[in-house]
Amino acid sequence: MRGDNDPEQAQHPPGAGTGQSDGWDRLWTPHRMAYIKGEGRPTGPGADEGCPFCRAPGLSDPEGLLVARGEHTYAVLNLYPYNSGHLLVCPYRHVSEYTSLTADETAELGELTQAGIHALTAAYSPHGFNVGMNLGTVAGAGIAAHLHQHIVPRWGGDTNFMPVIGHTKVLPEMLEQTRAKLVEHWPPR
Repeated sequence: MRGDNDPEQAQHPPGAGTGQSDGWDRLWTPHRMAYIKGEGRPTGPGADEGCPFCRAPGLSDPEGLLVARGEHTYAVLNLYPYNSGHLLVCPYRHVSEYTSLTADETAELGELTQAGIHALTAAYSPHGFNVGMNLGTVAGAGIAAHLHQHIVPRWGGDTNFMPVIGHTKVLPEMLEQTRAKLVEHWPPR
């Protein structure tokens, strides 16, 4: 084991051998590798084929990152958020088409979306929101078999070089912290 005064340590500082320094800092996001590799993606379109939106409500709220539960729908944090606070509102029922929702599911999906916007506004003061659904794989749905609505808080200037050039999002807090803030600010029903 080398000591602090080891001359070999001085010749080979940490990071030596990793290439020429380019003057850039590195932002390591190893948790993103699960997304890149497709870990946790359903193996098929059925509810029993690994659907994370069918699995999440069966976990405790903190473990499943659930923020609120309704009778027909629930709000959950996105595991791979575009921005801090990125929420998903999902029906409990495994259904892919918006037109297949019942009137009660549709109404509650809207109610939880409004509640999510209120909670995000109170917790983070975003300048705006993107709210919507990607219906079908060709429309950009990562998990097309289980409908889910995105609520993405936005701030002026939040689209900078990191996502545009580096395909990386900088998130200032852990998902557990985000969940706790949103639960604290969730409006009563």
